[in-house]
Order: sequence, then C-alpha cells, then structure tokens
Amino acid sequence: MKKRLTELYTFHFKSERRERLFLASVGFLLTFGIVRGVTHLIRAGVGPIHNVSAGGLHIHHLVWGILILILVGYVWLIEQGVGSNWIASVTALGFGVGAALTLDEFALWLNLQDVYWTGAGRESIDAVIIFISLLSVGLWGGPFLRALAKELVFIFRRPVTKQG
Repeated sequence: MKKRLTELYTFHFKSERRERLFLASVGFLLTFGIVRGVTHLIRAGVGPIHNVSAGGLHIHHLVWGILILILVGYVWLIEQGVGSNWIASVTALGFGVGAALTLDEFALWLNLQDVYWTGAGRESIDAVIIFISLLSVGLWGGPFLRALAKELVFIFRRPVTKQG
C-alpha cells in the first residue's frame, strides 16, 4: 500500500510547483480547521489547551502565522537549485519590502493596538534588529555554518570504539 501511494504521489506531482501548491493548500485547510476548533474549545473552557500569554499579554495566532510566513519566505530565498530569473528577483525584493513593512509594525500585531510611538513600540525596532541580525548571520556566516554542520555530522556518525 505504501509503495502504491508513493507511486501515485510521484506520478501526480512531477511538477515541483504543483506539489508545493497542493501541500500549501493542505496545510492551509488543516490548520484553519484545527485552529478554529481549538479556539472554540478555549473560549468554552474545555480541554487542556489555553491561550498563549507572556506577562499578561495575549499572543494571538496571527503572530505565529506572520513569523512562519517570514521564515518560510527566507528559506525559499536561500534554497539552492531553483534558478534565477526576473520573477525570482522581483519576489526577492518583494519579500524584503514585505518583511520590512510587517516587522516595522511588530508591536501592533503583538499588542493589537497602535503603540508605534510608545515604549511598547520599541518591540518593532527589536524585531527588525533581530531579523537583520539573522539575515546577516545567514549571509556572512553561511559557508562557515554549513562547513561546521558537516563536521558535526561527521563526528557524530563516526562509530564509537572500545578502548582498553
């Protein structure tokens, strides 16, 4: 059965684009349904799941969604072997623009109120600094981090020998 399922999947998703669109649709549909169900249970006070809070601040699930979208966008930017064309260049610029616009309002989507020019608005600046730092680490440290990861994999895969 597993072999047949694999054959069907491979046959129908020869196109990487079609497979990505299908998986994104499945992820969307399942997550939307699950989140709706969980939020109804939370509001009804049923079950072990509760709202996520930090220091009395309710963190809405849109925060996690935006963070995931930014992370996935970045991973797609650094993915090898997808080629480069004008669409890739325009979407890379668009990602940078969208990430800047979104992260500049981080405090708004965290607090769900306009705190742009207040002390809480500093959270947006912090989010941008962290994002730029991660981009810089990936850009400037990428080759080193890949080499380090390969070394660690090699070390941990080496068989342990008995001594003495």
